Amino acid sequence: MNSIKKITLALVAFLFVQTAFADKGNWAELKRFHSVMSKTFHPAEEGNLQPVKDSAATLLAKAKVWQASAIPADYNKEETTKTLALLVAKCEDLNAAVMANKSDADLKKLITEAHEIFHQIVEKCRVNGEHHEGDGHDHDKKSEKKTEIKSEKTGKKKSNS
Repeated sequence: MNSIKKITLALVAFLFVQTAFADKGNWAELKRFHSVMSKTFHPAEEGNLQPVKDSAATLLAKAKVWQASAIPADYNKEETTKTLALLVAKCEDLNAAVMANKSDADLKKLITEAHEIFHQIVEKCRVNGEHHEGDGHDHDKKSEKKTEIKSEKTGKKKSNS
């Protein structure tokens, strides 16, 4: 039963990502980076750092390709350029940490920081500071859902405020 829930959740997440990035035109490099980021960050959230260890070099390579790509007109070129440089630097730090066999705690911190920088690009680097619903993931709602589920299991009511 648990595996059915996981498969359903994965399918919903896949469809969400497809929809979320539909308005981003043809910035394929963003999509390619995101495909690796999502496969590494989300398991790390749950304590599984193996995908980070396996894919840190790929994540860095995708970040560099993204950085070298043309920035679409609906993004602030200066801000996006600066933030992509931060992303590449953080991915370099992450890859170096993996190569140095740093602790899982260190890797989780670095992948989380890289993920936050990714969200700065897709959410805050838009022209005129536009924010489009669905640009990234809604982790707050995901956390709230986990809290609600946990509350149902314990029978205790929890406030999400």
